[in-house]
Amino acid sequence: MKTSVTKKNKQKKVWLLLALLIGPLVFYLMILTGQNKFRYLPSLQQNVLDISSLEPNQKVGFKDKISIVSFLGSDLLQHKTNALNLNEKIYKRFNGFKKFQFVVILPNGTEEKANQLKKELAFNTNINHWHFVFTSKENIKLLFNSFHTPFSLDENAYVPQAFIIDKKITLRGRNKDKDYKDGFLYGYNAETVSPIHQKMVDDVKILLAEYRLALKKNKKKEVFKNPFKIKKNEE
Repeated sequence: MKTSVTKKNKQKKVWLLLALLIGPLVFYLMILTGQNKFRYLPSLQQNVLDISSLEPNQKVGFKDKISIVSFLGSDLLQHKTNALNLNEKIYKRFNGFKKFQFVVILPNGTEEKANQLKKELAFNTNINHWHFVFTSKENIKLLFNSFHTPFSLDENAYVPQAFIIDKKITLRGRNKDKDYKDGFLYGYNAETVSPIHQKMVDDVKILLAEYRLALKKNKKKEVFKNPFKIKKNEE
């Protein structure tokens, strides 16, 4: 009897030890699986026009940048809350990312109003990555239509939504958003803080994490290809 009891106790100890060893590993794998589901922000529209293609002398462009794009229209000071909301919730939080920029598309003739808005944005913020692009309403319409969203510009070339454009000039957003019947979230209403705080912040995080991951993978590949190569900043 004692022998059988001893064997059972040993078996219990073995199973307990296995549970202690395997349990955390399983939990870690579950976390990784969950992260993989949200690693990439869906691409909703490729081949978006680059503003630089509409304005040849324009230095600002979307290529190789992560851009938050807004269309504030000719009455932009009436919609300055949009820019202030984005500045507070998104720009200040992610401004440290080198390839991150904010682009406001405006009709020609709104330069003075834009300067007023810049002063308000710059009150307690370094706005080096805020860019204001001026062009014709026809060009603005061409650019906006290339996003292929269900939204529409008004007569002043204004739309409440702000948009995320990635480095390959692709519109990013959501394709399984519970608040929309078809699940597609093309842009984030910047007139109120809620959509920006509850959705856009998370989506920008995902996109930046995606690029960081890609950068790490590229560095690993480079090291594998050239194991004896020493970078200048590593000497």
